[in-house]
Amino acid sequence: MSYLMAIDAGTGSVRAVIFDTNGNQISVSQREWTHLAEEGVANSMSFDCKSNWLLTCKCISEALSLANLKGEDITALSATSMREGIVLYDNVGNELFAVANVDARADKEVKYLKENFPGIEEEFYGASGQTFALGALPRIMWLKNNKPDVYEKVASISMIGDWILFKLSGIIATDPSNGGTTGIFSLKNRDWDSTMAGRIGLKEDIFPPCLEVGTLMGVVSEKASQETGLSTSTKVVMGGGDVQLGSAGLGVVKEGDVAILGGSFWQQVVNIPSSVIPPKDISVRVNPHVVSGQSQAEGITFFSGLVMRWFRDAFCDMEKLEAKERGIDTYAVLEEKAKEVPVGSYGIIPIFSDSMKYGKWYHAAPSFLNLSIDPLTCNRASMFRSLQENAAIVSSINLDKIKEFTGIEIDTVVFAGGASKGALWSQILSDVTGCRVKIPKVTEATALGAAMAAGVGAGIYKDLISAAEELVVWDKSYEPDMENKKTYDELKIKFNHAYEAQLKLVDEGVTTSMWSAPGL
Repeated sequence: MSYLMAIDAGTGSVRAVIFDTNGNQISVSQREWTHLAEEGVANSMSFDCKSNWLLTCKCISEALSLANLKGEDITALSATSMREGIVLYDNVGNELFAVANVDARADKEVKYLKENFPGIEEEFYGASGQTFALGALPRIMWLKNNKPDVYEKVASISMIGDWILFKLSGIIATDPSNGGTTGIFSLKNRDWDSTMAGRIGLKEDIFPPCLEVGTLMGVVSEKASQETGLSTSTKVVMGGGDVQLGSAGLGVVKEGDVAILGGSFWQQVVNIPSSVIPPKDISVRVNPHVVSGQSQAEGITFFSGLVMRWFRDAFCDMEKLEAKERGIDTYAVLEEKAKEVPVGSYGIIPIFSDSMKYGKWYHAAPSFLNLSIDPLTCNRASMFRSLQENAAIVSSINLDKIKEFTGIEIDTVVFAGGASKGALWSQILSDVTGCRVKIPKVTEATALGAAMAAGVGAGIYKDLISAAEELVVWDKSYEPDMENKKTYDELKIKFNHAYEAQLKLVDEGVTTSMWSAPGL
């Protein structure tokens, strides 16, 4: 039996996951890591390459041990990571500077670029599908402005997943799905556009080869073999961004396929041809997909899962006790109670994440509107259901924006992540969108996607599409109640009006934004 390893470098942890070639998970080892602020640098989130490599090595060796496998049993491996995080190297591969995905130190640089290069962000967005807010250009400019001696040594750039593959193979490269999130990129060509850097006075010669996902890069080096327990015969294969490889692990690999990933943040992704130009209103993000010839239009809903956790921990002690007594999850108890609440949750409107406005994106202050003092209708169950409905409504609004500029009609949505475990939440999503909602059996979609990439590089699978068709298995599906959809269509309109009014309170300084993009 051959085995494949996926290394998943997420925001909060790194994992090594071993699969067999039938897609069955054999073992997993995980280590939490922390991205600390750089002393004296506001809004920074540094990535510690030295300590994080040690954690990665521990995960790899432990995953082998837990599976009772030797290094030579791993035919191939690949890696996936949080997007936007970057690593800069000198000319011999020493890491000079690294930041995690939501590092926002370059606030001044974002403002400088907007003010001194009028229209350039819009132009670059039209080519790359990215804005400056979390892009690499402002961060590299920050380095040039604040640490010029370090900047002068920069000879190459990669993403964090690419960095893991470099540590294993000695080869620096990237792929379109992850590298594309730097914004220094052409969606159409699926390759770097280094002229973007040159136009704002940055180096144009630091961009390594851009390889398609599943490309064989080499094998594990002798040094990495000693550090991890892997064999020097293990193939190292180009991976990709976590959302895009996660989509592949969910079977979302063909044009027109749609997924909603319901985690701490919710992402709504739609596969489109690479030739599709991003919308002029900069309403959504567009990323290269892991499948050649495709991009993904992406909407993002902020904090949906985190808001649920906050609500549970702040208000639901009784449900926690009940769940403990019954031996079930607290969310299951809350869903049982929320099922008794009518569609629309008695008109309660949660104000947390706005729909995506990628060009100028900020949120209102967190709140609930239309609360009453009737405990029979305004209580934990109705507020919980209103949060579930709101996450689905904002997702639906983002999908509407994607449909508007792509012309793609959506009738089926793949729903995955922690939120998809909720039967009520899944049904609400189906009712709100009017789509059939399919739930996959896989619980490790991102890691499975990376294992698929490894298998493609090793010749086990023809390509990612055929791998997905072979490995992805469906658990259940939900059909929409079109009468409920009529109610939710009205709620979508009310939500948009309410949110617009709440943003005005932020503009007037009456309330405080939950989040705003750097540079606003």
